[in-house]
Amino acid sequence: MPAAQKSQQQADQLQQTQLRVMRFADEYAGRVREAASKYQATRTTPEERLTAQAWKVQQAESAYTIASGPNSVANALDMVVLATLSRMVMEDVWLNASDGERARPVVEVHRGLEEQAWKLVNGLLTESQSAQLKEVIDEWRKQNPDVHFVAYIHFNDFAKSVGGAHAGEDRSSGNLFSMLGLDPFTSLDPAVREIAQTRELAERAIYYMQRTPGLLDMQVEKLTYALAVMPETKSLIASADRASLVGSAADRLSSELPDILANERQALIAQLMQELDKHRESVSSMSQELRSTLEAGTQTANALHQTLETLERITARYPPREPKAGEASAARPFDIRDYTEMVRELSVTTRDLNTLAASLDSTLPAVHAATQDAAGALQQVMNRFFWQLLALIAAAAVIITLAALGYRAVVTRMQRRTQ
Repeated sequence: MPAAQKSQQQADQLQQTQLRVMRFADEYAGRVREAASKYQATRTTPEERLTAQAWKVQQAESAYTIASGPNSVANALDMVVLATLSRMVMEDVWLNASDGERARPVVEVHRGLEEQAWKLVNGLLTESQSAQLKEVIDEWRKQNPDVHFVAYIHFNDFAKSVGGAHAGEDRSSGNLFSMLGLDPFTSLDPAVREIAQTRELAERAIYYMQRTPGLLDMQVEKLTYALAVMPETKSLIASADRASLVGSAADRLSSELPDILANERQALIAQLMQELDKHRESVSSMSQELRSTLEAGTQTANALHQTLETLERITARYPPREPKAGEASAARPFDIRDYTEMVRELSVTTRDLNTLAASLDSTLPAVHAATQDAAGALQQVMNRFFWQLLALIAAAAVIITLAALGYRAVVTRMQRRTQ
């Protein structure tokens, strides 16, 4: 029958429109995802990468949702609205950013997709309806300049938000708003309508299920970027970085500490040797003076020893005479030679004593000064060596203590985090 043939032709035409919208949705989601991924690879902060990932997810999810809608005509109009508003957001927000030149390839992709989206309504809208649709879209954008995520704005809600039909206009076939609530299966034969609706329902379900894994992958990737920008995650990463730095510093300290101690010991020994070399001349001169002083003292001691021997000989020459028992004491007759010899030996002894005294008077100050200089120089050297050694030991103890305290604090904090 002619009526059945006309109904079948309308059903085929609606099916072709639905297939065109589905194919365009695939192309739209793929091109947006590719361009946004390239832009995302140039970003350096997690916040920028999260924004690009959210844009990809919303654009792809909205395109697949529109393509799997029950009304092929409304789907085509929704796709036009999605492409046009997305291009406006790209030009108003992304292209006018501080580094908007990086987003220019993404903007160009959206411009091309917008041109292709308007081709979907060729044959569905007249020229006046297309012009009216553009006016409605521009008016909505003027009223909502701060809306950046436009992926979920559909034609029905979109047209109603700007006031619907103008005053004096009705929902006639020539008016754009006559497309609202239009059922493309109204004029079909009931049997053909049921078959077409069932077939499209199955096609839409299969279509969306086939694209679900890709959407799930993008959602998981978006979740990772969202976790990266959370304050708790940033704090945890910063704590892990600090723990890693402390651990590496402790390892480096434990590996370099023997070398540090060896270098400090060598530096101390070298400095001590330098000090010894610096005072070598003064110590040598003091040693020579001490040597000459000791030699003079030796000579003085020898002279004193000779003097004592002379006195001993003098006293031995005149031993005391003990009187015998029963014998009357009789005085020895006077002999002038004995006294003369004694006076001569006393004169020699006196001269030796005078010489010894003069030698002692000239030698004792030099011995005293040389002894004091040598003792002072040796005391300064030993004091400097002692304090430098004590400073080295204290520095090593402080370094080891700080490293142990830092390691203990890190371990305690990580244990608390784990609990």
